[in-house]
Amino acid sequence: MYNKKLAGGWFAVAAILLFSFVTSAFAQDAALPEPQGDVILTIDGNIGATNGDGVADFDLAMLEALKSVKIRTSTPWFDGAVEFEGALLSELMALVKASGEEVVVTALNDYQAPVPIADFAAHGTILAYKRDGNYMPISDKGPLFIIYPYDSDPEINTQKYYSRSVWQVRRFTVR
Repeated sequence: MYNKKLAGGWFAVAAILLFSFVTSAFAQDAALPEPQGDVILTIDGNIGATNGDGVADFDLAMLEALKSVKIRTSTPWFDGAVEFEGALLSELMALVKASGEEVVVTALNDYQAPVPIADFAAHGTILAYKRDGNYMPISDKGPLFIIYPYDSDPEINTQKYYSRSVWQVRRFTVR
């Protein structure tokens, strides 16, 4: 015999269990691994994936675990073409579930520059941690440097994009 009251109760229990499972899975997806080494980058603001109190902290190994890209390009800061290697910023923004129009980039010396998030996918912009195969020391624009493929397009080989190329990067605030 079919009992509507009992069936309704089971449906409610099933719905609660399903809701709990989905929200638990989402919460797990939103958690990033903890850095094991020194934190060299903190991302805060409008992000959906964190590993701290509203922030996503990264050590070098975590950044190197992302898809690595090499860009060989001329810059106003070095003689001749230089090869930079680093993480795609579009992938990093996807990883932290960034939602916003721009990232305010802060350097170790507190210099700040707003950078449109759209730049990252449009130009293949990277967060470089190596130059010519070597890690970049703080004394020479490291440990992190925003790099565009300047030689690939005259539009980005301009002061507008050079000003977005922050070196000694320490923090991204997504807004």
